[in-house]
Amino acid sequence: MKKIKIEYTHNNSVARIILDDGKGNVLDSIMMADLLELLNSFKEKNDLKLITFEGAGKHFSFGASVEEHSKENAPAMLKSFHQIFYTIADLAIPTLAKISGQCLGGGFELALACNFLFADKSANLGQPEILLGVFPPPASVILPLKIGNAKAEELIITGKAISAEEGRAIGLINEVFEDRDTMEKELNEWIEKNIIKKSASSLRYAVRASRVKFNHILRKMLPDVEAMYINELMDTEDANEGINSFLEKRKPEWKNR
Repeated sequence: MKKIKIEYTHNNSVARIILDDGKGNVLDSIMMADLLELLNSFKEKNDLKLITFEGAGKHFSFGASVEEHSKENAPAMLKSFHQIFYTIADLAIPTLAKISGQCLGGGFELALACNFLFADKSANLGQPEILLGVFPPPASVILPLKIGNAKAEELIITGKAISAEEGRAIGLINEVFEDRDTMEKELNEWIEKNIIKKSASSLRYAVRASRVKFNHILRKMLPDVEAMYINELMDTEDANEGINSFLEKRKPEWKNR
């Protein structure tokens, strides 16, 4: 059973991707494979002008599967997850995240990969990986590019979450809406006004041009951070303790090594 839904709107020029696992829209290996398959199919769709991401239900996504962060599963999980970011970069189709509720960890990173981020007032955004003794590779590369090192370091090192309003104040969120229904209505108008009237081909060149630095750094640095995670971090006692304690529903007992 697929864990994403796809709808085409605006005369098939907008692909609306809905993350839907029936719970917190966790980005596990099944959902990642579904996403990659769908994104790769877009290479054949020359008329596509926008890809939007949202979560079914109240939340965007609780993040990647913690079970798949274990030492034996992390290499395959990260390789699959990071391929989503490279594929989005290669497509160069404009992307937009519609964020409600929890948008954490890998879910937040998927939103960060988008050109546009919109949220309603229920949104709660963060990278809580450090609470489990690990760190978020894509966010470590992307967040500094989006909001500068100072705020990026605060979010990644502390694991704190921020509201939609805080996200807008630091330049991350384009606009905040009162509720999800208002966001849906007004974004439909925003898409009609700002995207639909433009050439799909030219929009892709605009994305490539505006992201020339972003994509260069992503492709160069994400493999390095991924290697640090797999080859160094996951050899520490505390990274494994953090993951295991979460799965065992207990407080971690840090050894500081």
